[in-house]
Amino acid sequence: MNTSSEVTREIEVTREIIERFHNAFETHRPDDLDDLIGEGCVLENTAPAPDGARYDGREACLDFWKGIASSANLVFEAEEIWASEDRGIIRWNLRWGENETDRVRGVNIMRVRGGKIVECLGYVKG
Repeated sequence: MNTSSEVTREIEVTREIIERFHNAFETHRPDDLDDLIGEGCVLENTAPAPDGARYDGREACLDFWKGIASSANLVFEAEEIWASEDRGIIRWNLRWGENETDRVRGVNIMRVRGGKIVECLGYVKG
């Protein structure tokens, strides 16, 4: 059984990893993702509807995310970042133009193990 200090530390690590992950997108720094993604990572993307594309393995996830993080046309803003034990949630806004309709709100539900992201399930408001 984990002590409360071990659980507190796990939450801190998870939150730090999730914040660093999101900041890579906000600051368009794809190389900041290199140390955050674990082997065997699984990503279920928000598109295409209804289930989204699935990416299996560290390299597949990293390649996909680096493509998004490097795009200067995409503006990510966090609404909320939350963590508990090995789970993290990022509620976000993504904007790609000046019109009100050029945006979408979404959420990533993530799992962190050993200081690395190993799972991400992405959803958007449709």
